[in-house]
Order: sequence, then C-alpha cells, then structure tokens
Amino acid sequence: MFSDQTSECVSFPSSWKRERSLANSSCQTGDLITEEVAVQSRKYRDQRVQTDEEKDKGFRLADDRSGNLADFLARVEPYLSKALNKNMRSHAFDEYNVIWDEDNASVSCIRKLENAQFEGQLQITGLSWNSTGAVIAAAYGRYDHEDWCTHKTALCTWNLERRNVDESKPDTILELSCCLMCVAFHPTNPAVIAGGNFDGAVLLWDLSKEDDMLLATSETGDDSHHEPVSKVIWVPDTTTSKKNKFLLMSVSGDGKMLVWKYDRKTKKFELNNGFILMSQSLPKELKKTRNMRGDKEVGVTSVSFNCENKESFIVGSEPGALFKCSMNAHGEPAGSHIVSSVPLRSPVTFTYSPHYGPVYSAEFSPFHRNAFLTSAMDQTIRLYTMLQKPPVITIEPGEGFVFSAKWSPVRPTLLAATTETGYLLIYDLKGDQTVPVLKLEASTKKLPVYTCQFNMNQPQLLATGDGSGTIHVFRLSEDLKTAQAREMDILNSLVDIAVEQ
Repeated sequence: MFSDQTSECVSFPSSWKRERSLANSSCQTGDLITEEVAVQSRKYRDQRVQTDEEKDKGFRLADDRSGNLADFLARVEPYLSKALNKNMRSHAFDEYNVIWDEDNASVSCIRKLENAQFEGQLQITGLSWNSTGAVIAAAYGRYDHEDWCTHKTALCTWNLERRNVDESKPDTILELSCCLMCVAFHPTNPAVIAGGNFDGAVLLWDLSKEDDMLLATSETGDDSHHEPVSKVIWVPDTTTSKKNKFLLMSVSGDGKMLVWKYDRKTKKFELNNGFILMSQSLPKELKKTRNMRGDKEVGVTSVSFNCENKESFIVGSEPGALFKCSMNAHGEPAGSHIVSSVPLRSPVTFTYSPHYGPVYSAEFSPFHRNAFLTSAMDQTIRLYTMLQKPPVITIEPGEGFVFSAKWSPVRPTLLAATTETGYLLIYDLKGDQTVPVLKLEASTKKLPVYTCQFNMNQPQLLATGDGSGTIHVFRLSEDLKTAQAREMDILNSLVDIAVEQ
C-alpha cells in the first residue's frame, strides 16, 4: 500500500525581499605635486665697543699751615678720651638689643596640627622633635582614666619641612590599643622613637621602615612596669667608649626607674639596670601626712639628667617630693615583695623641699649644672639649685595647674610653661621674674595645655599640645631665640644666692 519515493526540490521566490546585486569599482585621486625649497637664516655680526679711558682723578688734602686744626684736636682730645673710656666701663646698654624689624618682636602660630579622625576625643600626652628638627611626634592618650584603658590611640608624626603639609592628617600614624603617655626621639637617629603606654609597656619604633615599624616592646612580667609609664628618656651609655651609644630609661607610677638596652640581634629589650623610689626617701613633712611603710613604692612622674654629669639625675614624684639621684648610688634595696631580674635599689642621694602636689615636670638647665626647673599641681614654677633644699625662685602664674616647664635651648634665662587654663607663658629671669614677658593662647577651646617642647635644632620653634588633641607650633621672635649679653652671669647670680646663704 505504501512505498518510498523521492521528488525534486521545489523552490519559490520571496514575495517581500528583493535580490541583492554586487559590483566592484575603483577610484584614484589626482597626482600630488611636491616641491622642495631651501631657506637660509640671517647672518649676524658681532661688534665690540670700548669706552674712552678715564684719567685718574687726583685727591689732594687741603693745605693748611695755620695750625688751627691741630690746636682744635689738642683741645678736644682729653674730653673725647674720657668719654670713650667711661663708655667702655659702662653696662648701661648690656641688655639692650636693637630690633631692626618690627616683625622680629612678634610671636606667631605657624602650624595647628591635629589628627582629624580622633575628633578631639584624645589629649596630647607627649611631644618630641627628632634630631634634625624637621619632624614632630605626638603621643595621643588621656589622663582621666577611672578603670582599664580601652581607648584606641596612636603615635602621630608630621614633617614640617615638606612642601605641602596636611595639618589635619599626620604623615605617619601608628595605631595602639591603649593610651600612649609619653614619647622621645633618639638623640642622633632621626627615625628611631621610643614611647611608654598606659599598661606599663615600653615601645621602640623605626619610622624609616616601610612595613612593620615596631622594633621592640618590653614584655609583661616581673621586669616590667605595673603602672602607666610617666616618661621615657635617652641616656648616654657610660659603660662603652663608643660615641652615640644610648640606653633608654623609663619611669612609672609603680616607683620603678628601669634602664633598657635594645639588642639588635634578638630584636628585644634587655633590662640593663634599675632603681626604685620608696617612701623612706620622702622628706619628713610628707612622711607625717602619709602613713606608709618604709619600703612602699612612690610613683615617679618626671626625670631629667644633668647636662655635665651624666650619672646624676633628678626625679619628681606623685607626693610632690623632689630627689637628687645617681646612677652609681647603692641605696636601700627594694622590699621583698618586689621581684626583678636586676637588683632594684634606691638612687636617692639628696631630698629637696617638696611641692604641695604631684610634680608634673622637672628639667635640668642645659647651661648650668646646678640649676633645675620644676612645675606642679600646686600651681607654681620653681627654680632650684642642687646645693640647697629650698627653691631659689618660686613663680605663681595664677593660671591653675602648671603642667610643664621647659628651658630655652639657646637663652640661659628664658623658660616656657603651659597651664590648666590653656596658656603658654614665657618668662625671662633677667627681668621681672614673676610676670611673663609673653602670655599666648595655646588652646582655642581654653582646654589645659599638657606639654610644650622647644626645638633643639631650630630654636625659633616651640610646640604645645592641649586637651583637644591639637598641637600649636609657634615661631618665636628674634629676641627670644638669640642669646643676649650677661645672661649666664644673671643665671649664675640667681643660683649662687643659695650658696652664699
């Protein structure tokens, strides 16, 4: 019924699409006509000219044979000689400096630095200039802790010699998990900086590294601080003959003064030496008000080394006492409850009249081996001599707590101080010692100014740090950064008062 069958293909044209046709064609532009032409620059000719030679003009003194001039000089010579000799012996203008430019008499704020990400919630707890004077470092933290520290803080640096300085963004930000309480650049290496934080750790960074800048940190345990680190300071290594070798000293509220040595091979801190401040060293007037056992630790708030004797240093304490100390002292050992791999002994060799509150700063004069400066919660600034207990000068600014007091690195009688009311005060001991020569606002929000620091390499710069986390960099006037006549004599006379009495 069914069978296979193949039929031919059937096609039909489209009723809506036309067939396409293709054709090849070509075209040619007309011939391009080119022509070469040579040109020649103009010819120049040099010509020299010469002025006519000018005949030398002769100079001839007047010919006076009358003798009147000689008689006049003979008459006035005794009077002139007497006046000149009198002026040579006079000291009327010894302290007078001519200010040729009116701008030299002004002090201006040239930088206002801050870390915008903190939004004013952290305070400046420490400042330090590096050895070239180009970079300033700031420690961010807080002083008003009531419990464990949980703040996220940082170490920040700005290079003020860069062309475009972003005042609200630091060049370097090293973040930390708790408050940083102090910083100190290495005396000769501009990239190495040390710091101490709230949990008692001592840290060391190298800012020249690109990745991990942290070189070392002190380990927790018996050989560490158990209270916030108050200050770190670089001290010369007197055990070696090599130059530019330094050790790092840290002081704390636990009474310990620890001397650290950084081992480059192990990349760790080694405890090199140590001391401890105990209540038995307190002056009698403070012992009466404090019922403590003799081996109880006393918190250390500040430390400074003598400009000439590198073994001698002073410390300020939480009760307000001031002590002269020595690296070679062999005082009473620490109590049995203190455990350390290095024997801890009292370094105290002399005790001075105390402040009536915690000492915030103590600093030796860079010009006189016996003079040192202190400031404290009792709202005073004091000048002491190493040779007697009571202070030589006591200044009461009347601006609340005096958080810092610093010597000028170039003028022996000039000092700066910062106050609770937000002012930077500059005093000149050769004038009226109780009245500042300058009173500058160092906090736009009238907050306390906790620290100030002169620039050792650029003495025209002075930086302050306040309670809102802002750094003000001031440019000092010419008369404030230039040493003046007889300043050392004035400082000697102030300190020598104590010796004569």
